Amino acid sequence: MKNYGTVSLLLGLILLPAWSEVSSATDTLWETYTENGLSAYERGDYATAEKHYAAALKEAQKFGSQDTRLAFSLNNLAQTYVTEAKYREAEPLYRRSLTILEKGVGSNHPHIAKSLNNLAQLYMIQGKYEEAEPLYRRSLKIVEQALGPNNLEMVKPLNNLATLYLAQGKHAEAEPLFKQSLAIREKALGSDHPDVAKALNNLGEFYAEQMRYAEAETLYLRALRIDEKALGTNHPDVAGGLNNLANVYLIQGKNSEAETLFQRALEIHVQALGPDHPDVALSLNNIAELYSIQRKYPEAEVLYQRALAIYEKALGPSHPVLVKVLENYVALLRSTNRKLEAEKLEIRANAIRGK
Repeated sequence: MKNYGTVSLLLGLILLPAWSEVSSATDTLWETYTENGLSAYERGDYATAEKHYAAALKEAQKFGSQDTRLAFSLNNLAQTYVTEAKYREAEPLYRRSLTILEKGVGSNHPHIAKSLNNLAQLYMIQGKYEEAEPLYRRSLKIVEQALGPNNLEMVKPLNNLATLYLAQGKHAEAEPLFKQSLAIREKALGSDHPDVAKALNNLGEFYAEQMRYAEAETLYLRALRIDEKALGTNHPDVAGGLNNLANVYLIQGKNSEAETLFQRALEIHVQALGPDHPDVALSLNNIAELYSIQRKYPEAEVLYQRALAIYEKALGPSHPVLVKVLENYVALLRSTNRKLEAEKLEIRANAIRGK
């Protein structure tokens, strides 16, 4: 199954953790840089986030080489590097952060679980599954021992380990973890909580990957109803759910139903996030794929070009997320007998992947 637009599984793996909440009230300059970095990160301005987090790291170094605030600053900057696809720069920062935390809070503290999870996410993105798996397992074990098997903090490591198994084709190992994550959320939060919708979307994606479309559709519909009721019909999470459901329809050849949902998702993303947000590019790519399937090539090409422009502006010209759109665009160019143009984009896509 193509991963058209589910952000809950993959893009959710690299969200910035809220390390700043543990900062001291007296360290105003470090706090200011950290808070400004978080604000820039959350609005998608990663270059600005990087500058603020680098400044925060410089301030944190004044606290001493073993201060936990230094570990948090290292983590924040590393997380931004990951989002910018600067993987080589991120890894040593994650490792240094982990070393400081292990000395400062002990090897079995929940903060260690978060740090392990972040490093594992980096390996996961790079396809280094063998390196990621033991880190995810250790992270999960720490959380379970520290907080109990039904604590909400279990949800993230369960989902991430399940996602790793899914990427490896280990479906039998992945399914019970997705279900356990869902059960924990339902028990702790009730059946109508938005976080339950996230778990339903994850399990739905798992079923869709296995072509169990009826089961996926049932879960996606339930998640969508929860989000619309809890968050309102114009919330970005609703758009994500619409994309998920539309993907299932698209795969089954229900093009009309898929287009209606894709268009609605695009409208929500533009209204909620602005026309230049990466999630808008995601929606544009989804609609373009639909148009390509329908052989509406001129309409699809315009949308692919818009999606690429948004991604390039927001994430830079070499971010891995561009590969998917480039490959889709290459397929369109080949379908319209534009071999030379297709080869140029294919070379670019391969270069990004290789980097």
